[in-house]
Amino acid sequence: MSRKRWGAAIVAGALSIGLSVAVSPAQAHDHGSGGARTVGYYTQWSIYDRNIPLKYLVDNGTAARLTHLNYAFSFLDEQGKCVSSDAWADYQRPFPAEQAVNGKADEAGQALMGNLNQIKQLKQKFPKLRAYISIGGWTGSKYFSNAALTAESRAAHVKSCVDMWLKGNLPGLPAGAAKGVFDGVDLDWEWPSTDGAPGNIVRPEDKRNFTKLLFEYRVQLLKLGFTDRRTYDLTAFLPANRGALDRGYEVKTIFKLLTFATVQGYDYHGTWEQITNQQSAIRTPEGDPTSPPDSSEIVVDAYLERGAPKNKIVFGVPFYGRGWTGVTNQNNGLFQQSTGPAPATFEPGADDYRVLKNLVGKDGYQLHRDDKAGHAWLFNGTTFWTFDDPTEIKRKARFIRDRRLGGAMIWSLDGDTTDGELIKALDSGLRR
Repeated sequence: MSRKRWGAAIVAGALSIGLSVAVSPAQAHDHGSGGARTVGYYTQWSIYDRNIPLKYLVDNGTAARLTHLNYAFSFLDEQGKCVSSDAWADYQRPFPAEQAVNGKADEAGQALMGNLNQIKQLKQKFPKLRAYISIGGWTGSKYFSNAALTAESRAAHVKSCVDMWLKGNLPGLPAGAAKGVFDGVDLDWEWPSTDGAPGNIVRPEDKRNFTKLLFEYRVQLLKLGFTDRRTYDLTAFLPANRGALDRGYEVKTIFKLLTFATVQGYDYHGTWEQITNQQSAIRTPEGDPTSPPDSSEIVVDAYLERGAPKNKIVFGVPFYGRGWTGVTNQNNGLFQQSTGPAPATFEPGADDYRVLKNLVGKDGYQLHRDDKAGHAWLFNGTTFWTFDDPTEIKRKARFIRDRRLGGAMIWSLDGDTTDGELIKALDSGLRR
């Protein structure tokens, strides 16, 4: 039997036997040596205002501690096919020597530049690191429902994404110029059957179609993997909100299709609410006025109750904080009325840890901590920031370890300091 016919026979057999068999080749290839995954999102736009190239992750010790890097984001066009949301950042920008992972400047005429070439260099430096292309995101999920709608649209979507990001056929570059950069696909559809960003297309059938979309990915990744003699992984970013979870996901089934899932462990509260609160506490703080309450324990238990296996839940931790201003000066600012988002460096109401850490002890800011619930905040009498410092990150890592979850996910890697305070705390809590 020819190699081509043998590959087709394997896929057909996997389809006939069922979902778990179709995904089995991926299960043994995604852990670090310690058994716990450490998955970090690196954002395409980090090279702009933040001026944080991938070399930053080498210099501050992050890259050496990661098992997986998710590159965010690819978008979808109206037909549901994969497109680059910023070709300059992705594969066109020449990096100078001082920003390059390998210390060498990009040269005119080379086949691949931009962040993808830097990921390629990062993987050469850290051979055990696996990199995924993350598709969608808050501003890139508008057309996911179109992509998942029919068997034809699902096949076309997956083919376009595989061709672009895994086979490496990028517009304007030689065929296969980016092949080998990515080891899998991370789907970040926010959210099936639930409103996300304004203008997103949402359908009731998204829930079932998401499962079918994952299955189509598995079929095409299995075929590609057979041709390339390697395994390609499939992951997804899933919500903390239980309403969105129940409306959009067939939990037990999709976890059979996924290598693992990164589960949102933050944004429990934010400036879309007027009352200050924690954004990532492990347990519900005493006196929390919201109903239903949110905490890491509640989110993890919700997934387990719906059939998710512990070892495939990679739980998210934030390397940023959320802030309110015009806050009533009571209870150290916690659970108080505000007038709106706090001023910040890049986006009102949100800022990186490396920025927020410098507020401690300045302009009247005092650090407060709830050791029982597991969260920290800053308050100066009028402005309140909920954030995770090394103490809280290590506490969350221990929570992940003690619950025997599949690891930790970071949003996002550009929020850490030049000496890697948070990644070191996370690594310490996961390993010991």
